[in-house]
Parts: sequence; C-alpha cells; structure tokens
Amino acid sequence: MGLQFKELVVKEELVVKDLKDKILAVDSLNLLYQFLTTIRGVDGSVLTDSKGRVTSHLIGLFNRTTSLMEEGLKLVFVFDGKPPEIKQKTWEKRKAVKKEATLRLKEAEEAGDLEEMRRQASRTAVLNKDMIEDAKRIITTLGLPIVQAPSEGEAQTAYMVTTGDAFASVSQDYDNLIFGCPRLIRNLSIAGKRKKTGKLGFVTVKPELILLDDVLENLKITREQLIVLAILVGTDYNPGGVKGIGPKKGLKLVQAHKDDFDALFKEVKWDEEYDIPWKKIYDTIKDIPVTDDYSLEWKKIDEEKLFTLLVKEHDFSEERVRSKLEKLQEVQKKGTQKGLGSFF
Repeated sequence: MGLQFKELVVKEELVVKDLKDKILAVDSLNLLYQFLTTIRGVDGSVLTDSKGRVTSHLIGLFNRTTSLMEEGLKLVFVFDGKPPEIKQKTWEKRKAVKKEATLRLKEAEEAGDLEEMRRQASRTAVLNKDMIEDAKRIITTLGLPIVQAPSEGEAQTAYMVTTGDAFASVSQDYDNLIFGCPRLIRNLSIAGKRKKTGKLGFVTVKPELILLDDVLENLKITREQLIVLAILVGTDYNPGGVKGIGPKKGLKLVQAHKDDFDALFKEVKWDEEYDIPWKKIYDTIKDIPVTDDYSLEWKKIDEEKLFTLLVKEHDFSEERVRSKLEKLQEVQKKGTQKGLGSFF
C-alpha cells in the first residue's frame, strides 16, 4: 500500500548485528519491487541475462540475502496470495500509471533524455509470475523457508510476529502496522545506502525499528483508530484517500471523533467520494486472512543447484557467486555466529 505515515511514525535506528539469530519475516514482493526499480542500467532499463530474462530483482535478492545470512539473520520469505476483491481499483490505478510512464519513456528515448528515461523506466516495473518463481528458486536453494500467505503478504508477516514465530517483519511500507504488526524493520541492508529510484547516485539509509505500541502511544490512538486514519489517508483499497486529508489532518480528525467512526466519515463526506462503504475497507484490513499452515526450517545451501541457477541459467558472475558461498562457509567454520549453523 505504501501508507503515507512517515511523518507520524516514531522509530529508532538499529544496526544489523543487533538482529543476529533473530527470525525475520520478509514481505517478499515489497523487497523484489525495490530491487526491480533500483537495480537498472544508466538509461533506466532493467538488467537481463543473455536470453533477455530480467535479472535485476535476482541480483538484489542474492546479494542482500547472502549478506544478511553472513550476519547471522534467519530470514523467512512470505509471498502474497489472493488479494481482496476490493483491491481491483488499485490494480487499475497502477496500470494507468504504468501506461502513462511507458508513453513518457518513449518520448524521453526519442529525445535522448537519460535522466527522464531513468525516472520513467522505474515506474514501468512489472513483476510477473516467472520472475517471482525464479526468486523463489533462489530462496529455496539458499536453504531458506518460504511461507505462502492466503492473502496479503504483509498481513501474514504481521501475524507471524504477533504469534512469536518471527521477531519482526521486514518491509519498506508501513502497512504492516495497520495489520497489527508489533515490530517492523525498514531499510534492512548491510551497505548502509540505497540507490535512488530512477536516478543516479545513492542515499544514506540506516535500518529502522518501528514498534506498534510506541506509534500508538505517541499518536494517542488505538490500532482501530490507526486503521481509520489509514483509510482517510489512502490504502490499496481506496487509493488516494479522502481528498484534502493528509496524515496530520487525518490524525486530528481521528483524535477528535475517538471511536465514533460513523460521525467521522460523515464529516469528511465519504459517501460523496466513494461508492464503497468505509466499513468494508475497515473490515477487510481488520479481518484479512492469515494462516498457521507453514513450517520454518532452515536447510543446507544447495550449492550445485544455486550455481546452476545463477551462473549457468542467468549469467551471474561465477567469481561473485563462489565468493559469496565461501564467505558463508568461512563464517560457519569460525563459529562466529551460532545462528548460521541452522542455515546448513
């Protein structure tokens, strides 16, 4: 969803080593889209192998995941299932954005405008089924568990943290909070920097830990009120939110009306802007399907399959892949991280 909660959320910086031996539930599609939009050529085009298959997301996935494994983090990747029916409008909006970006990209190409090409190219990013399956194959050969969510992946990661099966959810989006996630980690990276989307250069970033209880206490609202605030600002189920209402104004409205949500939505004239009841969106978020049907088991890396998949099938650097595997093996031998033993 990409909720616009940045200015409302209290957070604390952390270092990756603080997460050693911790189980982290990764919102997989969120992560793959990050790589797909940032790991690109100078003209904004995606990276591909010799057969023309996109590899931008695979490069990011392999490099980031193995680096975190070296630090002793225990990752579990959660993938989206069937989305709620009311998400259709979001798909339509995203398709429109991609269509417009494709047209502007063509114009930029004709004009030879590299900066505009980079900007528009990132907005055309599409993650198809084959790309997702390739990502899953890498995850599996690295010996890491995969959880299939019945619906929204971020809701499933939130549930896993709530039940204690994971320490925190990993995602760039704040959506996990409205699904009741006790702990959310953003900017989880070893490098300490992130490539600017659609631009050259990098921005400095540091891992952040966001605690739901701290957020609610700071805003002086409940989780139910947080969901209502999200609906006012805009979710995947009502893109854009209520016209003229941003995070700060929305927060004041929620605080003023407390739990009288009917009165709140009447004041903002919800029915004049949306043909879907606010309660349906609220219930969709509150009652999103999750599952206990998963097993968290970390296995030995299948080096032969991983090498075949990356080097022979997708033209990864043989030296790069072997170097990564050697580092993981070396860490295990030194016994510097007890948690890494469960990866093998």
